[in-house]
Amino acid sequence: MAIGYLSIQAQTAHGALPLQGVQVRVLDDQGNSVYALITDENGETKEVPLETIDKSFSQTSYFSGLPYVSYNVLARAPGFNSLYVSDIPIYDGETALLPLTLIPMQEIQRQPFQTEISVGKPAVASDTARSQQGTVADDSRILRQVAIPNPITVHLGPPSSSASNVQVSFPDYVKNVASSEIYPTWPDASLRANIYAIITFALNRVYTEWYRSRGYSFDITNSTAYDQAFVYGRPIYSSINRIVDEIFNEYVRRQGQNAPYFTSFCNGSTVSCQGLSQWGTVTLANQGMTPLQILRSYYPNDIEIVETNIITGILSSYPGTPLRAGSTGLDVQTIQTYLNRIRQNYPAIPRITDATGSFQNSTKAAVTKFQNIFNLTPDGIVGKSTWYKLSSLYAAVTRLAELDSQGNTLGIGTVPPSSLLRQGSRGQDVITLQYLLSVISEYYPGIPAPAPDGIFGRNTYSAVSAFQRAMGLNADGIVGPLTWQALYDVYLGIGQNVPAPGPGTDAIRYVVQAGDSLWLISRKYGTSVDAIMNLNGLTSDLLNIGQILLIPRS
Repeated sequence: MAIGYLSIQAQTAHGALPLQGVQVRVLDDQGNSVYALITDENGETKEVPLETIDKSFSQTSYFSGLPYVSYNVLARAPGFNSLYVSDIPIYDGETALLPLTLIPMQEIQRQPFQTEISVGKPAVASDTARSQQGTVADDSRILRQVAIPNPITVHLGPPSSSASNVQVSFPDYVKNVASSEIYPTWPDASLRANIYAIITFALNRVYTEWYRSRGYSFDITNSTAYDQAFVYGRPIYSSINRIVDEIFNEYVRRQGQNAPYFTSFCNGSTVSCQGLSQWGTVTLANQGMTPLQILRSYYPNDIEIVETNIITGILSSYPGTPLRAGSTGLDVQTIQTYLNRIRQNYPAIPRITDATGSFQNSTKAAVTKFQNIFNLTPDGIVGKSTWYKLSSLYAAVTRLAELDSQGNTLGIGTVPPSSLLRQGSRGQDVITLQYLLSVISEYYPGIPAPAPDGIFGRNTYSAVSAFQRAMGLNADGIVGPLTWQALYDVYLGIGQNVPAPGPGTDAIRYVVQAGDSLWLISRKYGTSVDAIMNLNGLTSDLLNIGQILLIPRS
């Protein structure tokens, strides 16, 4: 038997919080336990080898069976609902990278529920025909620039279904789709051609506002009858992971045009179409064709591959050239700030002792460890993929801190308000509602976060309805006693069960008021200003209202 590999990382809050001590069992298709694992401080397990089928079977369209062996994973952790991921394909020579996103138990919950995700076979192995439709819409209905939607909102069903929406980062979306569509054992040029088609198809949906212009609140669906395959919570594969990190902001267009070309595709074996043949790309790659040559075999000859650096939701744009040992300046200072703050949640990242803005040995060590944790090439160089991962994770961890601080300011308490809220309502109770939904959205992927403006508008209605569906309540978008109580049960459960980030149990969380002096805080707790700044990723002692961590001298 051939060997593939499985690597697991347990997390919550969009990856902002790793979960240590999660008990993970890897099971075969008969339910027998193959491995019993426990996650470390980064939420990771050791990589384990698993028997599978020789990769040659996944590289020919004539093999009628499934060219892999499937396994199942069961994850349990105190204070969290269990997660069972079934039918995980393991391929010869590939590492399946499985994220386990666990959801906290509610305050009143005595036993964990079990969420189940079925991965199953990729779309290329299906004989289902696609009816993908789309083009560039008229100028009144398209965006002015091609931008990477970060996050992208995916509807987990056909467009008109009542299925939930999830928001994921665009690179993670592309990795998921590629892992759900094709075999990761295909030649590199074939994988790249398919990934370019996947990226461009999604960007076409966003650029033309294909669904949003029709009144939907999402960018794309996971229905292969309309769009491309996506399985929330599935593993991705190492070969696909590497390629997407390199090209996630590159897309196909016709020369002289700005719009992403409508890159329709089908498997090309059991189903044929006028677009790209997924199996056909394997044949062309084996003939020595480049990804662009492969794409031009299926699409117009004047298509080209271009790059966009417009990425929504990113705090600071990639400077354009990699940062490495010897680099200096504001961009280096930015990544040092990001790493020092992320280190609070991922303490395995070593502390940076280099001078601010100077990329030396300790900065390289921190970058390398960060890359190891998040399955990036561990070269200690901050290229495009590392920069954007740092930026997105920094935004996630700081958002959690901001929500924590906001909760202290609002004084949420433990007793729900008695008001009845609906569209058009305004005031303090609406602010409380929006805050609760914003916190819950960090841990429940299908619940969007509304804008905290104190006005119960359309976005708040959508968030309330999504929450009610998730809780099994009547999804009428009206907040009455049952919905208020459910909101508080979930919110208080998060507070009770989610571990606070920090380097250890000796850390103190100190509430900072505007104008507080680090010098006075250091005197009060018997620590140093430098220690506080390093622990919290601060580059200045000018503080806003919020929270900091510190460790007093023993």
